[in-house]
Amino acid sequence: MYRTQVEPGWSLDAWRGRARAALAIGVAPEDLQWDGDAQQGLALGAPLPDAPEAGAQLLVPARFMDLASAVLCHRDTGRHGLLYRLLWRIVKGERRLLDRATDPDVVAASTLAAAVRRDSHKMKAFVRFRQIEEGEEAYVAWFEPDHWILDRVAPFFAKRFAGMRWAILTPYRSVRWDGAVLTFGPGGVRADAPADDAREDLWRTYYANIFNPARLNPTMMRQEMPQKYWKGLPEAALLPSLMREAGSRVRDMAEREAQAPRRKIPARHTAPSPVDTGGLVAARAQAADCRRCPLWEPATQTVWGEGPEDARLMFIGEQPGDAEDLTGRPFVGPAGALLDRAFADAGIDRAAAYLTNAVKHFRFEQRGKVRLHKRPDSGHVRACHTWLQRELATVRPDTVVCLGATAASAVFGTGFKHTQERGRWHTLGNGVRAMATVHPAWVLRQPAAARESAYRVLVADLAAVSSGVNEPTRVNVRSQ
Repeated sequence: MYRTQVEPGWSLDAWRGRARAALAIGVAPEDLQWDGDAQQGLALGAPLPDAPEAGAQLLVPARFMDLASAVLCHRDTGRHGLLYRLLWRIVKGERRLLDRATDPDVVAASTLAAAVRRDSHKMKAFVRFRQIEEGEEAYVAWFEPDHWILDRVAPFFAKRFAGMRWAILTPYRSVRWDGAVLTFGPGGVRADAPADDAREDLWRTYYANIFNPARLNPTMMRQEMPQKYWKGLPEAALLPSLMREAGSRVRDMAEREAQAPRRKIPARHTAPSPVDTGGLVAARAQAADCRRCPLWEPATQTVWGEGPEDARLMFIGEQPGDAEDLTGRPFVGPAGALLDRAFADAGIDRAAAYLTNAVKHFRFEQRGKVRLHKRPDSGHVRACHTWLQRELATVRPDTVVCLGATAASAVFGTGFKHTQERGRWHTLGNGVRAMATVHPAWVLRQPAAARESAYRVLVADLAAVSSGVNEPTRVNVRSQ
């Protein structure tokens, strides 16, 4: 008889290490006590030794690892032993065990996994961030999950709210996002998170106006939004009165005179004139209504440039990504995080530079729930050229850096050969010096073995920009 422990109990890597150690010396499931199992409260048996470093590789179905990662987050104290029993059976010859939908162990594990996935879905739906004052904008949310799901769900919030600085507190664990890295810490209490903030009055007003009394189904509503979550939802305070008044509001709707339908999507129109009538603020407002190409329709919003209006250094990328489209800010996603790192290594202050994109809307291809980046074509670049010219004419930088081939073609023209001329200085028609380098997203797309060398290419070009070296001995005059 052996005993072992998984710490933390929801960690797939920790459980896998203990399971591999047990398999390495042939410990049967009935001879292994997992500390914390309800049926084995007494500490019996010898401690399980560590697995040998050069043990035989175990091949198990990917479905099992997906199942295990969910089951481990459940609060059931017998989950470690259940998973080891499944693993033992698979390794010992039952390779298609998970296909047996009626097997008791498979049923038990599937039930635990379903509960964890349901709890994860509820967390994504019912977490509410409240603003706190800490110099810069920051947000905190309180949530009480049924299971150990914070580590599982935190990456979703990091992607969904990439441009925010936020923290989520739970009774057992907390997580903080600083814009680049997730940091986990100890749990807290409800009083550690703000109970309200100034924006919730606006949210309650919006919720009350979109509430449709004709579609009210209290039973279904409580099933999808259980009342135990209501205490964390600002709109929940409105529900009793909205439900009480639903009947009279439906009668009013039935008696109201019919109105002609209105277009939900604004009609296409030509973009406003690029004449400067108020600097970047006015230009940004006008660009929000731009309909010069079809990219505005599926995108969340126009993503305008960001930085000082008198910046001496301007960086131009290709187009917004998923995180930028959701936040409305340029370079806040994974490519932006890598660019920030490159800036730091090259000695460039991002806050002193102006960052923008050649195309102001996110072009993507929908794959299930994921939006995959799709390169904009020349028509999209031409349609947005008005806004790029407006930014260049208003900021009037001394130096322009094009990140990637699309940005280079927007600035230097379609004949520019990015591969051959990357890292070389050029002079634009108005005397501004300009350089093209690689886009940080290109660095991220490289195979792991080549990524560091690709990153060094980007940093070397940015270092030349920072120091002002490699000024052109031959001036290439190009129009913007």
